[in-house]
Amino acid sequence: MKNNSTKNVVAIGIGAALFILIGMINIPIFGNTSIQLQYAVQALFSVIFGPVVGFFMGFIGHALKDAIQYGGVAWAWVLASGLVGLGIGAFRRFYDATKGSLSAKELVFFNFVQIVTLFVAHGLVCPMGDRIQYAQEWSYLFTQGVVAATSNAITIGVAGTILLVVYARTRTQSGSLTKN
Repeated sequence: MKNNSTKNVVAIGIGAALFILIGMINIPIFGNTSIQLQYAVQALFSVIFGPVVGFFMGFIGHALKDAIQYGGVAWAWVLASGLVGLGIGAFRRFYDATKGSLSAKELVFFNFVQIVTLFVAHGLVCPMGDRIQYAQEWSYLFTQGVVAATSNAITIGVAGTILLVVYARTRTQSGSLTKN
């Protein structure tokens, strides 16, 4: 059990660092919203290490990235990033990349989960949190949330799916080893 917790702490640290570094690459699309490539890596970590690692990777990584990049922290977005990792990781047994392959059905379900998770996190949590923290207009907040959810869903749908498939191919398939 201790080995597993140590592995998770290391995964959180490495994951948060990657979230920060990759998150510094900004491709603006609407207001303060940009295409965020780090969510593809967070999806991979969430599937490999589980929902707790996914949550803390996103939460810590996003909080530090905001503090470094902007000098302040948008807490609703930080929470949403954590929830993305939590949501994707919570269903990882349905798209287990560690077994050596992923079926089309598993990849479709992975993408269904990530899309629903993103729209809940960015389409609901972020607008409500930003309304509390910044008192911005609802129409702007929901538009920003939907744009962010859509762009991140496409990012995870393309790059995250590729990362999962490549990772799965590096794993040994169960029953593939035979004794001569």
